[in-house]
Amino acid sequence: MFISIDEKASSWFTREFEFNKPFSIRMFPQYAGFGQRNKGYSLAFSAEYPANAGFTQEVNGITFYVEGNDVWFFKDTETYLSVDDLNEIQVTFKEEIITAIN
Repeated sequence: MFISIDEKASSWFTREFEFNKPFSIRMFPQYAGFGQRNKGYSLAFSAEYPANAGFTQEVNGITFYVEGNDVWFFKDTETYLSVDDLNEIQVTFKEEIITAIN
């Protein structure tokens, strides 16, 4: 599991959620849409505090996290959060390449 949140994405969350820093953003699978990685699921966000975080990353005063029971959605995946040309959040998934050493 690898999650990258760039500076522009961090600024986007600050604008969209209109909270004073510090605050927390939960990233979680939502049963809706046409997910790239997990069919029928898309990545959703909410402003709330962690109960049982399985992953945390702080970027510019925002703690991004995934609850332990949602880690499956990100397993064996590289997730990138950035901002597109229309100034909207963009999520990109790449399968992690796992090499075995014998």
